[in-house]
Amino acid sequence: MIIAIDGPAASGKGTIARRIAAHYGLPHLDTGLLYRATAAALIADDRNLYDEAAAVAAARGLGLSDFDDATLRTRQMGEAASVVAAMPGVRAALIEAQRAFASWPGGAVLDGRDIGTVVCPEADVKIFVTASAATRAQRRALELIRSGEKADYEAILADIIRRDARDSGRAAAPLRRADDAVQLDTTHLGIDAAFAEALSIVEAARIRA
Repeated sequence: MIIAIDGPAASGKGTIARRIAAHYGLPHLDTGLLYRATAAALIADDRNLYDEAAAVAAARGLGLSDFDDATLRTRQMGEAASVVAAMPGVRAALIEAQRAFASWPGGAVLDGRDIGTVVCPEADVKIFVTASAATRAQRRALELIRSGEKADYEAILADIIRRDARDSGRAAAPLRRADDAVQLDTTHLGIDAAFAEALSIVEAARIRA
């Protein structure tokens, strides 16, 4: 059972994906971390984020598990990841690794921007998680505050709007809902309610299968 969970930044898709994976005992891959790790490698080597050849080389050198979450999940790294994710060469370098992960015996849960449309178009279940930009900015601000960091709501909101535009407007695998994906709007849902809704979507797909 391959479960594809897509959506914009801070929509809740990562948390939902992790909980769905734990519920069914499936491996989980946050594909956004691949792009963040690619950007981090460029920054560590003092390379230009817009140098596609260097970004492709960095992407090809990645493993799928050797990530430092604390470093990669910063707001700045999210912005940097959005830059390299727009590069066709980087996406091509990472797509086979993602498909190989999805082909694990028993299935897998992958979350990202283009899982249901490009990486795993034949996924058994496709969920597109969304929420208003204001709600997503508020969630991201609360995450930063809980971790002891300062949070500038207006700056975070501007980042999210900018990332949405970049992710949706890029030529290579733009962020969009697959035609056969079920949309889950979490604007007014807490994580438990959002997980329950996602679980019902997965169960409905299993029954149909």
